[in-house]
Amino acid sequence: MFGRRRKQREDAVDKLADGAEPQDAEQVEDAAEGAAGEEAGEAAPYALPPAPRPDGPWDISEVEKPAEARIDLGGVFVPGVDGMELRVEVAGESIVAATVVLRDSAVQLQAFAAPRNEGIWGEVRAEIAGGITQQGGVVDEIEGPLGWELRAQVPVQLPDGKNGVQVVRFVGVDGPRWFLRGVISGQGAVQPAAAGLLEQIFRDVVVVRGDSPMAPRDPIVLKLPTDAQMVPDGVQQDDGDASRFAGGIDSLQRGPEITEIR
Repeated sequence: MFGRRRKQREDAVDKLADGAEPQDAEQVEDAAEGAAGEEAGEAAPYALPPAPRPDGPWDISEVEKPAEARIDLGGVFVPGVDGMELRVEVAGESIVAATVVLRDSAVQLQAFAAPRNEGIWGEVRAEIAGGITQQGGVVDEIEGPLGWELRAQVPVQLPDGKNGVQVVRFVGVDGPRWFLRGVISGQGAVQPAAAGLLEQIFRDVVVVRGDSPMAPRDPIVLKLPTDAQMVPDGVQQDDGDASRFAGGIDSLQRGPEITEIR
């Protein structure tokens, strides 16, 4: 859902990178952002500066000790809480998302590059809502605890082959040159009042955008924790009373998962 305008942005970066004169990182990024701005006027209503973030999520420049009580995934620092599982999602050779699983709820976290002077969450919400509606799903746009979000019923195929729906919440926050998206599923989506801890985890994420040039909407690549105990997703573990997430977000995943049991 983030790929609609990427080709033109990549072309702009390629043209600038192939120029006769050397260019700095800001010029490359300006070219990518400029290509986005020259496209159809439908994006204009969303071209607003990022809203204040008094309660997070945080930029790396705003936190003195980002690794304190957080798991270092390179592009993001994810808060750790007792009883949670952390799953990282792989697309090709890159890790592009992390999912915090807590009892019967989960939140998938994914960070993207964004323009310096405008937020993209309004535009992204419209694209996500349009895609779900085209699939026959139902979407409501609501101002929730994390700001404007989408509460959706997404069509899925159940294990018995019948058609069903999965209830999910799409939340997002624009930061300085980045955008953080969360997808809440399980009980925290069905009963949003039960998602308080997941929402707090989302608020306390620290994003590391880095200084390298990136086209808007490019995913901020993550890395594995240095001390991770990794097992392939689907391998059964003898966890005793450890909580398990039964709902999953398989219909929204972009690649296989690796699971860290904490």
